[in-house]
Amino acid sequence: MADRHQVAAILDKSRDELAEAITDRHHELHPELAKRFGPAGRSHCREDARYHLSYLSAAVAAGTPAFFTEYVGWCKAMLGARRIPADDLAQNLGIMREVLERSLAPDVRTVAVSPVDASLAELGRVSTAPSSLLTKNGGPLAQLAHDYLSALLRAERHLASSLILAAANAGTPIRDLYLQVFQLSQREVGRLWQMNQISVAQEHYCTAATQLIMSQLYPYIFSGERRNRTLIAACVAGDPHEIGARMVSDLLEMEGWNTIYLGANVPTSSIIQLMREREVDMLALSATMTFHVPVVERVIADIRHAQGVRPAKIMVGGYPFNIAPELWRHIGADAWAPDAAQAIAVADRLLAMPLHRDRT
Repeated sequence: MADRHQVAAILDKSRDELAEAITDRHHELHPELAKRFGPAGRSHCREDARYHLSYLSAAVAAGTPAFFTEYVGWCKAMLGARRIPADDLAQNLGIMREVLERSLAPDVRTVAVSPVDASLAELGRVSTAPSSLLTKNGGPLAQLAHDYLSALLRAERHLASSLILAAANAGTPIRDLYLQVFQLSQREVGRLWQMNQISVAQEHYCTAATQLIMSQLYPYIFSGERRNRTLIAACVAGDPHEIGARMVSDLLEMEGWNTIYLGANVPTSSIIQLMREREVDMLALSATMTFHVPVVERVIADIRHAQGVRPAKIMVGGYPFNIAPELWRHIGADAWAPDAAQAIAVADRLLAMPLHRDRT
C-alpha cells in the first residue's frame, strides 16, 4: 500500500484534473444543472470539488480521517442552513469517491477513499444546527460578550469599544476580556456565518473591529513586570486567520514575556531570519485549516535544520490540532495548546524542560 504522504502528494498534484472529472460526472448524472446554472454553476461545482480534495489530502497526509469527517460535518450544517439537504452532500461525496476509485492506482485509492467512507458513515449522526457558543459557555462575562457581539453585528464598533473599555476601567482582568469576550465572540461569529445568519462582510467586520479594540487595551497589557522571555508568534504561509495567534501573543505579554507578533501568512524564510537575529525562547505557530498542517510541519523541519538559529521550543495551536490532540508529536513540535488560555501554562511548562538541540 502507498505511503500516506505519497498519496497526499498525488491528490495535490492531480487536484485540478480530479475536480474536473468530478464536475463532469455531476453534470453527466444531472444534465439539468447546465441549463439551470450555466458556466458559473459549473465553475462553482469545480471549486467545491477542489476544496473537498484539499481537505481529503490533509486528512490523508496527517493520517487523521477525523480531519475530513469534521469538515464534512461542518459542511452538512452549513449547507443545511442554506436549505441544501444532506442527501445532496452525500451524493457529492459518493461521486468524488467514484472518481477516485476510477482515477487512482489500487494502492493509492485504498488510502484516499478511506476518509471519504468514514465521513459517509458518520454523516447521518452529525447535527445540522450547532448551538450558540454564548449560551452554551455562559460565565461571569456572558452578558458582556452578548452585548459586545450584538453591537458589532449592528456595526456599532464605538459602542462595542466603550463596553470593553468600561469593563477594563472597572477592574475586569484583561485576560478575562480576551478569553470570555473576544475569544468566545469570535467563535460565535464563525458559527453564525456557518448557520447563514450573518454575511461574510459582517464576519470580517467583527474580526477587524475586535482586533482594533484589542489594540486599545495595550496600555494595560504592556504595564506588567518583565520576565526576560521572548516569544515569536506567527501564522504559517497561506493562513490569513491571525486573531488566535495574536491573542496568545498578547496573553503571554501580560505574563511578562517580550512577544514579537508577526501576523498572518508569514513566509518561513522571514521566521528563520528573525530567529537568527534575536534571542528567542519560543516560537508559536498557528494553523487554522487542516490543509495548513503540512506547511506547519515543513516550517518546523526547516527551522530545526537552519544554520545559525538558536534552539527554541516550538508550540503549535489551531483548529487542526484540537481535532487530533496528538498530531503535534508527529510534526516535530514540542507542545500543543488547545486555546489561548492554556497557551500560558503550556509555555511555562515547556521552558522548564531541557531543549532538544538535535532534532534531526
